[in-house]
Amino acid sequence: MRRDVFQAIADPTRREIIALIAHEALNVNTVAGNFDISRTAIYKHMKILTECGLVVVRRQGRERFCEARLESLHEVSDWVSQYRKFWSARFDALENYLKEMESKTKKRGKLK
Repeated sequence: MRRDVFQAIADPTRREIIALIAHEALNVNTVAGNFDISRTAIYKHMKILTECGLVVVRRQGRERFCEARLESLHEVSDWVSQYRKFWSARFDALENYLKEMESKTKKRGKLK
């Protein structure tokens, strides 16, 4: 089953796992050692991350190393960017409105 990247980043534990392995591949035991949950739970999170394409697990001898594949986060970035543009325009409009109101208030103060 192919899951989407949004499901992967929805969970704080999975986000922490991604942060841990973003800069260097770590073995599964090292990843699991950073959390106060069972190894079984870590494996379930790793499975979801793998299914989403954010993590690749490779065997090296007896160990399994987790490597981050963050390219699919571009999908999230693209989705968020449309809302960033929307909210930026809204905040700009609010700023202009507040400046206009401030200007009107100052003019009224001078007239008195």
